[in-house]
Amino acid sequence: MLKSAGHFVKDMIFVVSIANAYHLSVQLNQLRSFVTVCDTRHFTRAAELLHVAQPSLSQQIRSLEADLGTELFHRARGNITLTDAGEALLPLARRILADTDTARREVADAVHLNRGRVRLGATPSLCATLVPDVLRRFHDTYPKVELHIEENGSQNLIRTLAGGELDLALIITPQRGVVPALAATELLREELVVVSTPDHPAPVRRGRIRVDDLRDQPLVMFRQGYDLREFTTAACRVAGFEPTFTVEGGEMDAVLGFVRAGLGMAVVPHMVAARSGLRVTPFERPGLQRSIAVAHRKDVAPTRAAQELRRILIEHLEATR
Repeated sequence: MLKSAGHFVKDMIFVVSIANAYHLSVQLNQLRSFVTVCDTRHFTRAAELLHVAQPSLSQQIRSLEADLGTELFHRARGNITLTDAGEALLPLARRILADTDTARREVADAVHLNRGRVRLGATPSLCATLVPDVLRRFHDTYPKVELHIEENGSQNLIRTLAGGELDLALIITPQRGVVPALAATELLREELVVVSTPDHPAPVRRGRIRVDDLRDQPLVMFRQGYDLREFTTAACRVAGFEPTFTVEGGEMDAVLGFVRAGLGMAVVPHMVAARSGLRVTPFERPGLQRSIAVAHRKDVAPTRAAQELRRILIEHLEATR
């Protein structure tokens, strides 16, 4: 039967009062006691199921009724039925208890990393070298945690991380430092080297090259905003010259391909050069180095999954040194 408008308004008022009472004083064990009595229609049987004394259960129900300001059961000898208020409360109580159980499972899964997500940013050169091995180790340990990777230059990653769209970022630490909102921990310093083809070797002195030796040499250069482009250009300017570009605008794979095609030399990280199959020439000491750091926001604690990825990353680097 359809309820009258008066009954509907009365039920709505009661629902609001239930919500207010829940936030103020209703405890979950009171709701659980109420639902169990509803299911069994018997106080003694409900007490047995809940492993509590029957007087304690009765007190829980009386306390709930006092909090809500209404009776929930019609109590007759051998017969327990719900009042209108009890009928209105029952589906809400079931929903609250179900949501609570779901929340507990979700939290437990997150704590034990049975689910979750990590959003990691990394530069293209690190995505091609360091990141795959680290992600494999993390996935082997926590196979149910989703991994989302963003490949970009450090400047873009810093902005994305500061905006809350990443959990962690592997960046090349800029000389001016990262933005104040971020905390960055240096992981390693990586040597930069010159790659070339065997038939177009870099000019060397005792097996090494100076930055000044790149003067007037054809260079393959990365796109604008690429960390290695800025690093190489700055080093050349410190040496007193502007580099000569034969091709520019590529990503890491493209740059290595242009070098293989004999279009020029390129300055790349040692980790990349070691896998490139190209001729590798180191710089004279102290050489050129770049600092690799892992960064996160200062105002947001990394998730458990992000903390574990960071730990595995550091362990991997220590094991490969």
